[in-house]
Amino acid sequence: MQASILLAACCAAFVHGAAVSAETPADRWDLTHVYADEAAWNADAKRVDTQLQQFSACKGQLGRSAARLRECLDMRADATKRVYRLALYAGQQLSADTGVSSNLTLMQRFQLLSSRADEANAFVDPEILRMGRAKVERFVKADKGLAIHAVSLRRTLRAAPHTLDAGSEALVAKFGLTTDTANSVQSILTGADMPWPTLKLASGEEITLDQSAYTKYREAPNRADRQRVMETFFGAFKTFERTLGVTLYAQMKLDAVYSQVRHYPDSISQSLQRDNMPVAVLDTLIAQTRANLPTLHRYFKLRARMLGISDLRYFDLYPPLVQGDYKFPLAMGKQLTLDAVAPIGPDYVKAMAAGFDNRWMDAYPRPRKQSGAHMAGYGYDVHPYVLMNYNDDYASVTTLAHEWGHAMHSFLANKAQPFVTADYPTFTAEIASTTNEALLLDHMLRKTKSDDERLFYLGNALEGLRGTFFRQAMFAEFERTTHAKVDKGEPVTGEDFSKIYCDLLKAYHGDAVKIDDAYCVEWAYIPHFYTAFYVYQYATSVTAGSVFAKQIGAGDKAALARYLGVLSAGGSKDPYPLVKSAGVDLATAAPYRQLVAQMNAIMDEMEAVLAKKNP
Repeated sequence: MQASILLAACCAAFVHGAAVSAETPADRWDLTHVYADEAAWNADAKRVDTQLQQFSACKGQLGRSAARLRECLDMRADATKRVYRLALYAGQQLSADTGVSSNLTLMQRFQLLSSRADEANAFVDPEILRMGRAKVERFVKADKGLAIHAVSLRRTLRAAPHTLDAGSEALVAKFGLTTDTANSVQSILTGADMPWPTLKLASGEEITLDQSAYTKYREAPNRADRQRVMETFFGAFKTFERTLGVTLYAQMKLDAVYSQVRHYPDSISQSLQRDNMPVAVLDTLIAQTRANLPTLHRYFKLRARMLGISDLRYFDLYPPLVQGDYKFPLAMGKQLTLDAVAPIGPDYVKAMAAGFDNRWMDAYPRPRKQSGAHMAGYGYDVHPYVLMNYNDDYASVTTLAHEWGHAMHSFLANKAQPFVTADYPTFTAEIASTTNEALLLDHMLRKTKSDDERLFYLGNALEGLRGTFFRQAMFAEFERTTHAKVDKGEPVTGEDFSKIYCDLLKAYHGDAVKIDDAYCVEWAYIPHFYTAFYVYQYATSVTAGSVFAKQIGAGDKAALARYLGVLSAGGSKDPYPLVKSAGVDLATAAPYRQLVAQMNAIMDEMEAVLAKKNP
């Protein structure tokens, strides 16, 4: 199904003075594609309970024969697929309205069911380990139906030093209910319960400064407004610094305990082992980021020059470098994204257009709706869902392209892989999203007709690289520092988190940006810290994505095939060697240096345009 052709050319995307588009039912996702109603959800939940009871008969029998092993693993896969579908519905209901008690209840019911599933599965890995590699490989060779399970079987064998006996695994599984508690507290507190302040802007407009409003008004053209927005917003977080410090510390203590129980030397080793990720990838990222801070500082100096500011402050990092009342209504944003990803091929474009037209997305911000954006692609037999808080600005367009990169990744992986190998790790997930962003920039630059527009897009690209590469690498260093303290048994309070974060802010921004202590509580605003060593993958991925986008945009068909191969592989291969085999080795300096060179090239072009405009 093709999306309606709303724009003939890119430049029509500039609509001056337009208001934010009015929401219609078509702008909200349709969760009846997952379950018709909560009664259908309940029926499937009961079916999972029945499957788990049936699966318990497999205990002690996995090594009996290849046929019995396949039968049990198929049974587990079907139950797990249904659990994922239940999670999709419950999670998206809660995301759409965090203030409805029944939505929270449904999510809690799912969490209880998920914990029961973990307990029911606890015997599997110990039994596979007792079988040993030789017997497992013999079974895989003997029964073709085991081929789809071979990847997970071999990963289980690889994790032998960190797998406990059946009784201990069952006990650890019982504690699964606690793993999301800190994250849930942070999410509900900041999404529904935090008393957001009101603020009157210089224009006289009065706003409620919640998270969606913050992302919008931190870009305000009036500098005094920006300062007040940032100080007021983070002042709200400062009020809860102690509480949010307790929640983050609790999550990190839990990570430390699990790493000890499973005989890892530290939390980072446990986190990276999930994907068999070399620690060298994270270490190389941080080292290369630190080595290239002069490029980041060059950007800050260019930003100060373009904004006409002699003393750049932290609240000056978000307004566009080229001011203008540029509006991108949702229909335009969709069409621009479709046009941008055309080099990936007509099948990719057609699938994305079908998602736009068939309510796979909840587009606009609302009170109590979860802030930010995400994609949920784990409904294997359904389709991906995208959450947005679309504000009719260019940042919303780039976020749209980003999240639909994720959606298309899930679409392609689910289409190409059986359920057991369809789910992919974050390391490759963010490559799909950042490649789309890079292609969007290329598309916009090809269509621009004025120096101001060109500077606008180039400036957005620079800010994207700052936020996705340098900022996420800084987050990774924050995690590495704080987890190391918790692993050693040291106490860390909210005030301690703020000091560590403040030191990193000042180190990364150097003399180019004045960092006020009021913003050092920003760590409390970042929900990704509740998933250990997650954010570094944004930086590695934007690095790989920039390489792939350059090759795809140049019409390199072999590179395109390799890229689509990465997406279609899902979780069938470990992510680091998968990406390396596609031509990008993220444990080496080369791809990071290429990204930094790209950033310098953008600044070279911007400075040339500025010189032409102001000879």
